[in-house]
Amino acid sequence: MIGSGPNGLTAAIVLAQAGVRTTVFEAQATIGGGARSAELTLPGFVHDICSAVHPLAVSSPAFGGFPLAEHGLEWIQPAVPMAHPFDDGSAAILARSLDETCARLGADGGAYRRAVGPLVRRWRELVPMIQGPLPRAPAHAWLLARFGALGFWPAAGLARLLFRGAPARAFFAGNAAHAVLPLEAFGSAAFGWVLAAAGHAVGWPIPRGGSQAIANALASYFESLGGEIVTNARIGSLDELGETPLVLCDVTPRQFARMAGNRLPDSFQRKMEGYRYGPGVFKIDWALRAPIPWKAADCGRAGTVHVGGGMEEIAASERAMVGTAPSERPFVLVAQPSLFDDTRAPAGRHTAWAYCHVPHASAADMTERIEGQIERFAPGFRGCILARHSMTCADLERHNANLVGGDITGGSQDLRQLVLRPSRRLYGTPIEGVYLCSSSTPPGGGVHGMCGWHAAHAALRGRGLG
Repeated sequence: MIGSGPNGLTAAIVLAQAGVRTTVFEAQATIGGGARSAELTLPGFVHDICSAVHPLAVSSPAFGGFPLAEHGLEWIQPAVPMAHPFDDGSAAILARSLDETCARLGADGGAYRRAVGPLVRRWRELVPMIQGPLPRAPAHAWLLARFGALGFWPAAGLARLLFRGAPARAFFAGNAAHAVLPLEAFGSAAFGWVLAAAGHAVGWPIPRGGSQAIANALASYFESLGGEIVTNARIGSLDELGETPLVLCDVTPRQFARMAGNRLPDSFQRKMEGYRYGPGVFKIDWALRAPIPWKAADCGRAGTVHVGGGMEEIAASERAMVGTAPSERPFVLVAQPSLFDDTRAPAGRHTAWAYCHVPHASAADMTERIEGQIERFAPGFRGCILARHSMTCADLERHNANLVGGDITGGSQDLRQLVLRPSRRLYGTPIEGVYLCSSSTPPGGGVHGMCGWHAAHAALRGRGLG
């Protein structure tokens, strides 16, 4: 196994469960890929380096089948999964209660309930169908068709069609913006519905101690099965692995093409090199002397806060990320884990985590723009800052080579590339016994392990073991 991100560790576990002696090689000194935590600002302040909030992890069929609680993973549910503040001091909220969320959306609550209610009620049936390759014969065809009918559309257009009020439109646009697609792109609505339904069905939890706890629990379970993990072991070429009969690669197409070298047919080599990566992100972590002083009290109860005003402003920000210059008023995703997890900061102090989308490989410093957006909805925020740590697209890629150009989704997740990623072979490659298992394979980005789960089962079937 090359790479110890959540997908690589999940794949390694599946192989070990099947009795395959498995070794994980990790290039960095610590395991975890996009699920790592560290003291980035000041001693005692624990920050999540990439992922922070995990509705897809707590929903994951793969993770749900592993005894991760026995290996130290504890989920914390914030009082409110998400809040979306407005300039007048009010906020829309994604509450665990569908009734409460609908009530807060006022006249648009009925439309929201009709759209998302069936997805919430049958969430456990829906998740396996959307967290993997498109099923040939779905177990619940009507449910999948309903989701597809809602999710196929551009998020901005669908929001205008379904909702009359600005708060509901902005609320949905913020959820859909997690797609890292322009809100005018077909398929962008799907991400909005997935996150909304997950919020009601399972919440948007955080791991106690930071996202590193997810990787540590996966690694602990893997090692309990007899697996081995080797850190500081960068694999530059598949040839370094000798005659290993089975190799799974938690890397993106660009890294895989380099590792495989002349072992790939020219056509597949071109396919890997031509794989389309998505926009990047600029990320900041703060050590704070006090919680963020939001004008809207609901934001102080939320694990995640979407900062970006109305839908048109959010849509403009997300259009800018596919251009040449980032938005002057970016849509900012904020997490405030220390409000709910006292292991993240010294007593009386706090942490916050935020990022915005920027053009691929952008070198822009978005610090002032991000902090200005938060200050807009939380006057006095800058006065709470003790220290900050920023990461540009290049910084993120140096930390984790899979984050090509700052792309945290493993490649553009538009309709054309989401289903058949990175090629029609999905997890397979032309090299016998070599498979891809990163977020560049279905179902794509997010901490859920399902790319690794599907790839490992494909590898076992290829060896006659599955």
